[in-house]
Amino acid sequence: MKWNAQGSAEMRWKMKYMIKDNQAGFVLKNGIFQKMILSGIYYLPKMMGYTVEIEEMTGELDYLDVPYQILSKDGVFLNSTVHMEIPDGYVGFIYVNGKLTSFANRKEYTFWNVFDKYEIKVVSMMETDMGEEVSRQMFSLIPGKFYTEIAVGEGEVALVYYDNVLQRQLAKGIYRFWNYRHKVTFCVIDMRQKALDIVGQEILTKDKIGIRMNVVCMYKIKNAIEFAGAVSELKGQLYSAVQLAIREIVGNYKLDEILEAKEQISKEIYEALKTREGMFCINFLTAGIKDIILPGEIREIMNSVLVAEKKAQANVISRREEVASTRSLLNTAKLMDENQTLYKLKELEYLERICEKVGEISVGGNAGIVEQLGRMIGA
Repeated sequence: MKWNAQGSAEMRWKMKYMIKDNQAGFVLKNGIFQKMILSGIYYLPKMMGYTVEIEEMTGELDYLDVPYQILSKDGVFLNSTVHMEIPDGYVGFIYVNGKLTSFANRKEYTFWNVFDKYEIKVVSMMETDMGEEVSRQMFSLIPGKFYTEIAVGEGEVALVYYDNVLQRQLAKGIYRFWNYRHKVTFCVIDMRQKALDIVGQEILTKDKIGIRMNVVCMYKIKNAIEFAGAVSELKGQLYSAVQLAIREIVGNYKLDEILEAKEQISKEIYEALKTREGMFCINFLTAGIKDIILPGEIREIMNSVLVAEKKAQANVISRREEVASTRSLLNTAKLMDENQTLYKLKELEYLERICEKVGEISVGGNAGIVEQLGRMIGA
C-alpha cells in the first residue's frame, strides 16, 4: 500500500504524454529545449517546469521556436530529419520521394526524413541566362519576380540590356533571364514591312486652293540597334516628316497640275522621303498619293465641266455618224450609176422586199422601175 500511495502521489505531480508512431516530442524545461523523444508513453514532472511539444513527423519541420543549431545537438533529432542550406545566388527545387513538388528560395530548410525522402536540387542564378538545367516543370514553379521572360515573334528582334547596357540581339524564340546579378530589360522591334497612312492632310496649292490628301508610305527598319539608339518614338516623328514632305512638294503645284500629274508628284514625295531615311534608321519602300479630296464648290465646277465635255464629245460623234451615212449613200449612188449590173441587182432587191408586203404590183410611166419601186417602199 505504501508503494501504491507513493506511486499515486508521484503520478499526481507528473504529466502523462502519449506520442504516436508518426509523431515526435520536443521536451522543454522552462521553455528550454532538452531533448527529442519518439513514440511511447512518458511521464514528466510538471512541477519542475517540464512540458512536451508534439509534432507530426511529415513535411517541413514547423517547430521553429528553437534554433536548428540547438536542435542538431540531439542525436534522435539528427537521425529523424534532414537539413539543407541554399547558398547565396542559388535557388532550390524540392523533391519528395524523387518527385518535384515545390520551389525553394529560403536560406535553410529542415524536413522530417522518417517516412518520406526529401531532397533539394540547387540551381545557380550567377549566370544571368537561365540555362537548360532548368526544365519546363521546374520553370513552372518559379515565381515571376525571379526572372524575365522575352518572347520574340516572327519578323521581330529583341535587344537585351543588363543594367541599361546593351548586351545582345535576339532572334525568334523564347528566352529567360535570372533577375539576380543584373536588372534585365529589353525592347522588341518589329522588322517587318509596315504602312504609315497620312489621312486628310490639308494642303494649299500654288493657286491658293485648299485640298485634302491621303498618302500612304511603306517602310521597314533596317538596323534594330541603330534604330533603338536613335529613335525614341518612331510613329509620331515619321508622321511629322511625311507631312512636311507632302506640303513642300504639293504646294509647288496648281490644282490642275496635281490632278494631271498624280503619279509624278507621288514619285517626288517618295524621293523626298528617301533623303530623310537616315534620321530614322529605316528604308522607305514606297510612297504615293492615295486620294485627293476637293472642296465642295470645286467638285461642282469640275462636274459641270465634265458634263459639258461629254456633251461636246457626243455631238462630235453624232456628226461623224451623219457624215459617214451621207458618204455611204453617195458612194452607193455612184457605183450604181457606173455599173448597170449593180443597178439591176438593186431593182431585184426592191422587188423582193415589195413582194413580201403586197400581192400585185403595177408600174408605168417614163420613170425608171427602180425609182418607182423605191417610192413605193419608201426607200
